[in-house]
Amino acid sequence: MFGGLRLTLATWRARMIEIKTPAQLDAMRAAGLVVAKALANVSAAARAGVSTAELDELAEQTIRDAGAVPSFKGYHGFPASICASVNEQIVHGIPTKTQVLADGDLISVDCGAILDDWHGDAAVTLFVGSVTDAEQALSDATRASMEAGIKAVAPGARLTDVSHAIETSVHASERAHGRKYGIVREYGGHGIGSAMHMDPFLPNYGKPGKGPRLRVGMAIAIEPMLTLGAEETVELEDGWTVVTADGSRAAHWEHTVAVTDDGPWVLTAPE
Repeated sequence: MFGGLRLTLATWRARMIEIKTPAQLDAMRAAGLVVAKALANVSAAARAGVSTAELDELAEQTIRDAGAVPSFKGYHGFPASICASVNEQIVHGIPTKTQVLADGDLISVDCGAILDDWHGDAAVTLFVGSVTDAEQALSDATRASMEAGIKAVAPGARLTDVSHAIETSVHASERAHGRKYGIVREYGGHGIGSAMHMDPFLPNYGKPGKGPRLRVGMAIAIEPMLTLGAEETVELEDGWTVVTADGSRAAHWEHTVAVTDDGPWVLTAPE
């Protein structure tokens, strides 16, 4: 599924984690730039009166114009090239012609592309027109926690050092903003490379010092999801869309990050 897989520490130990060569990471960077361009185009087009299906068409055209293929379209039957999750939708929202954006909407857009058999995966949270202080703070806290996770990526670190950095950043934002955020626990980051979802699963919370050691050549999609309410989620009858159980709004930020001797390399950052 998008947004990571539900695995355990025992699973991490039992499976091999893909190590990429420098040339393969360069290929992933090329795929990441395609994703960055698609998200930039969608961000510019997301306004009141535009349907999520129109945003999906724009992303797919951008990806295909670059000679790449959308990672999501057809993945386990998913019908679109982006996940467009609006307001209380957290992840895996299916774009439709009938879901038309309105002033005050919050939308998280998750996008993936395959170029020369290598994957890139990233997500952003956008606002349509007006935004409340609480919603802006929610998105800022989510993005900050992603960036904290990225900074924790280093050769020799344990996987959950990244998880702990994400959670610690969320709690710091809570203190700064004077409110609580729900850390979505059922979904998280994941390994990525020759496939979109690979080992290891990366929780967005937890104690440090657990899981496999990070090695040069690994690549991980770091993607925290926070809510303005509780952390509990519900999957809708479409079998994809995940929403907050209490109807609160949610935010989602993601980057694909490589482990290098020179520090984390954000493969899906804009050029």
